[in-house]
Amino acid sequence: MAEEKILIIAIKKGNQSNQRFQSSLDELVSLSKTAGGNTVKIMTQNRNDIHPATYIGEGKAQEIKQEIDELDIDLVLSNDELSAGQMRNLGAIFGVRLIDRSQLILDIFAQRARTKEGKLQVELAQLQYMLPRLHGQGTEMSRLGAGIGTRGPGETKLETDQRHIRRRIDDIKRRLSQIVQQREQYRKRRKTNEVFQIAIVGYTNAGKSTLFNQLTKSDSLEEDQLFATLDPLTRQVQLPSGFQTLVTDTVGFLQELPTALIAAFRSTLEEVKEADFLLHVVDGSHPDKAQQQDTVMKLLEELDAGTLPMLTVYNKRDLFQDNVIPEQHPYIFIEARDEEDVDRLRERIEEILVEKWDKFALNLEPDEGRLLHRLERETIVQAKHYDEENNNYAVQGVMRPNHPLKSLVKEKQ
Repeated sequence: MAEEKILIIAIKKGNQSNQRFQSSLDELVSLSKTAGGNTVKIMTQNRNDIHPATYIGEGKAQEIKQEIDELDIDLVLSNDELSAGQMRNLGAIFGVRLIDRSQLILDIFAQRARTKEGKLQVELAQLQYMLPRLHGQGTEMSRLGAGIGTRGPGETKLETDQRHIRRRIDDIKRRLSQIVQQREQYRKRRKTNEVFQIAIVGYTNAGKSTLFNQLTKSDSLEEDQLFATLDPLTRQVQLPSGFQTLVTDTVGFLQELPTALIAAFRSTLEEVKEADFLLHVVDGSHPDKAQQQDTVMKLLEELDAGTLPMLTVYNKRDLFQDNVIPEQHPYIFIEARDEEDVDRLRERIEEILVEKWDKFALNLEPDEGRLLHRLERETIVQAKHYDEENNNYAVQGVMRPNHPLKSLVKEKQ
């Protein structure tokens, strides 16, 4: 399918810095590329306030209309979320399909969702977004299934029958709550088994999936595109000492995510809250990395995960333009595709855990092999040797303060 030619419209508000405005435009161009479009023109206007009826001034709208005709534009994309009235009025002036940033993100999520839950969540977000805007779609948007902004599980369901959509929303919410309950049970089982859990978080396209694949030697979707991973994946990883942990890859964070999506994907991000340790992956080569880190930290706080122990991983060090000054501590600089760097990361995770965990030392009889094996897998064993004179194993290491083996070790000390 030929790439759709996109014209982006955006308003720079009086209180917005040039850098922040440019960053949001760059991100929108990247998003439209991910969706399969080609941005051929960006038209901006400086305004203190967004025009309530047409988003931009009417004179500017006529200027944009000329460019649409001259460049044979397929789709106009707004940098800000549009109301039903703004969509209707601009659609009448432009005469081509018009979508906003939120619809574009929803569309990308629709392409990316793989699991039943992911597809349901996208459909829910799309329907919730469309419901108040049904009367604003105009004739251009009624040709559903025709390009960017119209795809996804809900594409045949967007009739103007609001009752039908409300019924569908209720149905999806019910099915999602069942999935959430199943996931809760699964999480509880993992917690009961006392498995240590690490979650990889970060801004979209920071390299989380690449790192996840390198750490776990697996092949989850890894692309130079925004939102390559939507559905959380969990795999087992062994740290240098032999300590076993689970690692979960999560959906990329983004500033100004559609409200409907934050709500719908909260259960996907619940994995983060349940983690014992976070790896915050940052694209260290990105000019707007400070803003991206802030976005991630704010979202983590909203998820009640802001106080979890965390290691910030400044990725793509081979692309660093200048000296990267770490804003978060502890930190490490790596290139996720470099095996030596990933080995250093495993060691660094272990170092941090050693600092935070409780020390233990005990002697085990030769017939206590099962307990020794558990200690090797569930704690960080730093030293182990066979004492011939006393015919036992001397073991030293550290373990989580709340580990169930704690009481057993105390008895033996």
